[in-house]
Amino acid sequence: MGDFLPYGRQSINEEDIAAVTEVLRGDWLTTGPAVSRFEADLEELTEGGGAVAVTSGTAALHVAYAAAGIGAGDEVVTSPMTFVATASTAALLGAKVVFADVEPETGNLDPAAARAAVTERTRVVAAVDYAGHPAELDELRTVAGSSGALLLEDAAHSIGGSWRGRPVGSLADLTTFSFFATKNLTTAEGGAVVTRSADLLRRARQFRNHGLVRDRTDQRYPDEGGWHQEVHAFGLNYRLPDVLCALGSAQLRKLAAFKRRREQLHARYDKGLADVAEVRTPVTREGADVMWHLYALRVLDGQRGPLYDHLRALGIGVQVNYIPVYWHPVFEDLGYRRGLCPNAERFYAQQLSLPLFPELTDAEADRVVDAVRSFFGY
Repeated sequence: MGDFLPYGRQSINEEDIAAVTEVLRGDWLTTGPAVSRFEADLEELTEGGGAVAVTSGTAALHVAYAAAGIGAGDEVVTSPMTFVATASTAALLGAKVVFADVEPETGNLDPAAARAAVTERTRVVAAVDYAGHPAELDELRTVAGSSGALLLEDAAHSIGGSWRGRPVGSLADLTTFSFFATKNLTTAEGGAVVTRSADLLRRARQFRNHGLVRDRTDQRYPDEGGWHQEVHAFGLNYRLPDVLCALGSAQLRKLAAFKRRREQLHARYDKGLADVAEVRTPVTREGADVMWHLYALRVLDGQRGPLYDHLRALGIGVQVNYIPVYWHPVFEDLGYRRGLCPNAERFYAQQLSLPLFPELTDAEADRVVDAVRSFFGY
């Protein structure tokens, strides 16, 4: 790594390399046994939900919204404090995205704001587990149910965590994961959709594979021949190959160790910055067992930008997560305006992600703490 500390980094060891090599030496590179094994591993982790492995976290969101039947005229209520894909994948299907404000402390979707945003046209309420902290999923399920909508949990940050004793992936109608290199486990690029609904699972699997229908009992022209397959609704090729699924299964075996190390580093930052009056350290709600993906420091009094520049100049790769989604010009051009979600905009103005990944050493974390403290004269 040299002297530059990235804010996130993959954790790959010889076990991961061996798992990938075994697939490369076998008969299947894609759509084979490693895919089924990885999906089964995800089902075990999430206590029984059916899993659909896909090519990215963005693909997972697209597949989940498609499985939910999202289309023109439908509304999706979600948080603006997320990566743009949480909203853009719904918009690409023709939905109107309705942004509801976040809780000032966690950056997660505020159930009261979501309740005020739902209408009879709401088809999905999409919560985001910001930084790894689970959203208020019980209350949000009630909010979604009040309009007959599905609850989607964008758990790109939170695989391995739990909320009130239940694992992430078991709480919503649809849960999406991301396995990008900087996430809590990686398949290089990749993602997954998890659901307990047999119908949603079937629709997700079809959308992932071009919408192909191969079961003769479901085909319109089943007597065409043994080779026959049909498309009843458009889908895309979002299949995650065996070689990457093998990496995913190997990574899942280390997920608990990754979680412990992230917790240790998160606590070290908390302790080292506790007396710095110019910042606020992250909060943990009662009932949350957090898989910390980000260390989201809050920097007060307009000092976020100067601190960002200061740390970057010292070779510390801090990041900002995220610009409110509706600030992006693509949403501005659709009529969204700044000021829509004041809590989210205030959160963004203060947010700074410090380096956090399992291989980060205590000494490197202390270097980050010392650099923040020195900036403020401590």
